[in-house]
Amino acid sequence: MKNEIEHGKRHFIGVDLGGTKIASVLVNEDNLPLANVQMPTCPEEGQDAVMERIIASISELASKLPGGIDDVEAIGIGSPGPLDKELGTVVDAPNLKWKDVPVTSTIHIATGLPVYLENDANVAALAENRMGVGRGTKNMVYITVSTGIGSGLILDGRLYSGTTGGAGELGHVTVVPDGPMCGCGNRGCLESLASGTAIAKRAREAATRTAGSGILSAAGGKIDNIDAVLVSSCAEAGDPMATAILRNAFEYLGIVVANMVNLLNVEMVVIGGGVSQIGGMLFDTVRRVVDLRAFPFMAKDAKIVPAALGVDAGMLGAACYAMEKQSGED
Repeated sequence: MKNEIEHGKRHFIGVDLGGTKIASVLVNEDNLPLANVQMPTCPEEGQDAVMERIIASISELASKLPGGIDDVEAIGIGSPGPLDKELGTVVDAPNLKWKDVPVTSTIHIATGLPVYLENDANVAALAENRMGVGRGTKNMVYITVSTGIGSGLILDGRLYSGTTGGAGELGHVTVVPDGPMCGCGNRGCLESLASGTAIAKRAREAATRTAGSGILSAAGGKIDNIDAVLVSSCAEAGDPMATAILRNAFEYLGIVVANMVNLLNVEMVVIGGGVSQIGGMLFDTVRRVVDLRAFPFMAKDAKIVPAALGVDAGMLGAACYAMEKQSGED
């Protein structure tokens, strides 16, 4: 991130808080990234230690500006949830081992700046819409398919969060009522059928009961070595079991995308996250299912495309969110 710092510009900092890393970026009012920093989260050290790392990353970025922290206008935080945005707290984030952590007030006390908290999938959606592949679209769904499944909604050009900030939980839309148990406690959620975790689980089950499994062989005979990346590699090599597992998962994803197209009549569906790196099979399958199940007059206008910003979407979106909140655009 090598854009030059220009005097007279407004500056914002975005922080993407994840279970393994804290990624932060300094941007100017034109959404141009000027500097970024990454630190390990280390949630096992406790919430105070994690908050100290967040504040340290903010301080490091602010030091790049002539006036230091005084040249930063606001800070945005993208965090796993659920969140209470009004109170500025992370209500429950299992990957962080956090419950009711006062994020915005803690950072505000340390920096003196306005701090805005939003769901991590929502800020990633905002980034893809403002500066990524969805730039210029007014109605867009962003879906991240990784360990879990999350999404963010851009409707009429604005981030839509719902009544209590929980809109976009596509991972917990019921697809198969009597399907596999989901981590949320329900059955048959999309996340339990199409996430990277679900793909790995199904592959392990299939490899265990199938003699001479190519997946198990590729895993060196160790069930625990089977993950979505390995299943994808096996499918690319022509393994029929791996191919069937992926196609089945992506068909479920396609059903939910088709429902979103029918419900919201969006211009674009952006799919990101680690599982999206599988590429062709995912996008081809989702496109086919959408064309089959969504109303044709809406399906034909809905582009289904890979995300463009990759792992940077969270921090860039958090900075963008702070800018828009501070400017009264939200």
